[in-house]
This record gives sequence, structure tokens and C-alpha cells, in this order.
Amino acid sequence: MATAVIAPERIAVLNTRPAVTGRYVLYWMQQSQRAEFNHALEYAVQRANAAGLPLLVGMGLTDEYPDANTRHYAFMLQGLADAQTALKRRGIRMVVQRGSPDDVALRLGKDAAMIITDRGYLRIQKQWRKRVALEARCEVTQVESDVIVPVDTVTNKAQYAARTIRPRILEKLGHFLVDLRATVVEHSSLNLRIESIDLADVDALLMTMKLDRSVAPVKRFTGGSTQARNELKRFIAQRLAGYARNRNQPQTDDVSYMSMYLHFGHISPVYIAMQIEAATGGGGENYAAFIEELVVRRELAQNYVAFTDNYDQYDALPRWARATLDAHADDPREHVYTRQQLDAAQTHDPYWNAAMREMRITGYMHNYMRMYWGKKIIEWSATPREAFATALALNNKYFIDGRDANSFTGVAWCFGLHDRPWGERDIFGTVRYMNAAGLKRKCDIDAYQRKVDAMEQGLPRAATRRGG
Repeated sequence: MATAVIAPERIAVLNTRPAVTGRYVLYWMQQSQRAEFNHALEYAVQRANAAGLPLLVGMGLTDEYPDANTRHYAFMLQGLADAQTALKRRGIRMVVQRGSPDDVALRLGKDAAMIITDRGYLRIQKQWRKRVALEARCEVTQVESDVIVPVDTVTNKAQYAARTIRPRILEKLGHFLVDLRATVVEHSSLNLRIESIDLADVDALLMTMKLDRSVAPVKRFTGGSTQARNELKRFIAQRLAGYARNRNQPQTDDVSYMSMYLHFGHISPVYIAMQIEAATGGGGENYAAFIEELVVRRELAQNYVAFTDNYDQYDALPRWARATLDAHADDPREHVYTRQQLDAAQTHDPYWNAAMREMRITGYMHNYMRMYWGKKIIEWSATPREAFATALALNNKYFIDGRDANSFTGVAWCFGLHDRPWGERDIFGTVRYMNAAGLKRKCDIDAYQRKVDAMEQGLPRAATRRGG
């Protein structure tokens, strides 16, 4: 079998260390939590084969990830159990140990000849990797596996809008949109005796962790690469044909549901894009619309968090947006709700309440409704700063893909990020505005409300195929 070729632009050596001996090569898995179509994993297998050593996969499990709760951890642990099983089939042992991920990586790295890790763009992920690179006794190499076009190859600064990054990404897309074959493992690591958490019973494991238990795991979605691929197959077979027409129609289900799996690295964006390309012939409105969301918009979000240290702060918003929102901060508001009222979906607006209920029930909200949801929080909060804090807190609390580059960017978009000034109005200033009348014009919002009602009652989903 031919060795998988990893584009050199994906690979970055994080420190300079002389060669050392070790019992194994360590793949420190954090962002790319999967056993297939994983550039970091395949690179680690190749390095282990070349060194004549087994490959150990290690993962650090902390109880203290910011804003995470049992909903997030249940989904993640389901994925880790799936990855562990798949790795075992390849002759690779995966150990999961309690502790901060950087601590676990350094602990396992004491017996490693080298450490290979995947790349994450959030502040905490960069801090972990920086510490491991600084303190490890061996070489630490990072391999990008969770975007299609590596962020650093596109630009060296935060981009203003989708229109400025789109041509840069699309120009390089073909170079990175290539198949990734699994590399044969030459030295099994299954006989390595290293302590690991038992992932066989996720519910039991969750009970041993000190977590926020106020938000329960969801029934609609199950974590893991197996489930991600199955969901993608259903999308391609049943919903892709209507994607361009209906992706902004919340009463339909013509969406991929890939965001949560991408967040935890349970599926590769390269794999997704190649499957969509194969299904559409790489052309047509559905292919173009999907690539716009998966590649341009998602990687614009990665660009934002990569080059914006305070991406989760109101002060990171564009200067014009902060200026206009602050200038209208004292405007009278017809309705002002507390965070608790919003959390409970207790507003006068049945459509907003339906969106909030969808989030609470499923850990997901149709993307079109996410925009409306965020805009109304601005309108109903005492100040724009309070609105930003509330929107981000609710986003991170309920969405399975909360605490993601896309989530931070999506909330900030509601406040003007990656957008332009519009006509001036009360409260919003020149930041884009949305209202219920617009929903009624552009989609069947009453059908969406009925769909969420059915979800809440545990009935079969009542999505309609009719676009707006």
C-alpha cells in the first residue's frame, strides 16, 4: 500500500530538540479525535514506522474545559470510544488519562522518542501546545488536520470579510483537497502497558467527573466518526439535492448536521468535501453552496480566532460596530429580558422561543435561526455588551458545537463582524437588523415552530420540504 502523502504546509516543528530514544512515538490527540482521514495520525504512523517503534495515541481528559458540561462531554466521550475501537483494529493502542491535556502529553511524552500532535486554533489549545513544545524532552511536531486549506497558507492576518478570504482559499483548494490513505502500522502498540481510563461505559465515566450537570446530553445526536459518516451519507442521499434551495429554510431539514462532528474532530472536512464532490461531480449550485459554508465560511472563522487573541470579547468587534452599538446603548427598548428569561425561552416572540427550544432540546439550531436568535438578544438586552455576554454564554452552554471557532465568529457576526454598515436604526445603529416580518417573507416560520413543537413532544420530526 502506498504511503499517504502529507502536504508539507500542514506540518510545523514546534521546538528544536536532539534525537532521543523512547519506547514509542506519541500522537497526542486533542483536536482531531478520529482514527481515519487524520493527517496528524497518518504522519505519526509514518514517523513511528521510520523509527522502528510502535505508535501510542494519548488523550488528556480534563474536568475543567471552559464552559463545557455533561452535554459536551457525553458527545466527546462517545467519539473517543469510537476512535479507540477503530485504532485497535489498526494495531494502535489509545490511552485516555485524567488531567489537563498538556500535563498528560508531557507525562506520556517522557517515554516517547517524539510527540506528534494535531492543531487547534483556540487560545487554550495554542497555550497547551506551546507549553508541551517548551517542556518536552523530545521533538514536538504539529500537523494540521481540521481545515482544508491551512490557515497560515492563506494569509498572515485576520481577514475583513468572506469576500476578502474567498479567492485566497479557493485558489489553493485543489492542492489540499486530496485523498488520504491509511498508512500500514508496522509495529503494534497493543501490548504497551500504560494506564488508561475505561471508555466502555460513557454514562458511568461521566458520573465520576466533576462537571456542570445542568445541561443533559441530547438524544438526537451521538458522537463519533461512525455516526458522523452515517449522518453524512444520509445527507447526501436524502437532502443534498435541496441544499442550495433550502439551506436557509429552517422548516426543512436540508442541512448536513456536520458542525458538531467537525467541532470535536470526529470527521475530516477534507473527507466531507470529497464526498460532496463525488456526489455532485464537483459542480452545480449544491456543491458551490456547500463548499461556501464548509470551506470559505468555516475557515474564515478559523482565521478570525487564529489572528484575534481576544476573539471571545466584545472589544474584539470591528471598531465601526462597537462605535455604532455604543452610540445607541441608551436607546429605549420595548422589551428587556434577563439572561434567565432568555435561557427559559420566555419572551413575547414565539419564533425566537422556538429557536431557543430547539437549542435546548437538540444541542443544535438551524443556522438561519442562529442569526435571528443573536440579533434579537441585542434588541432585548440592556446594553450591547450585556447582549454579547449573554449570547456567548447561551451559545456555549447548549450547543454541542459551542466553544468553537465557528461559534465565537457566529456570535460576533450578529454584532457586525465580517459584515458592513447598513441603514441606521434605534438600538442597532448601522449593524444589520433582523425581524419577524423578514422571517415570514423568507421562510415558512410557522412550519418551523411546528417542527420544534414536535421535537419537544418527542414526536417524529415534522419538517416540510417546501422552501421559502
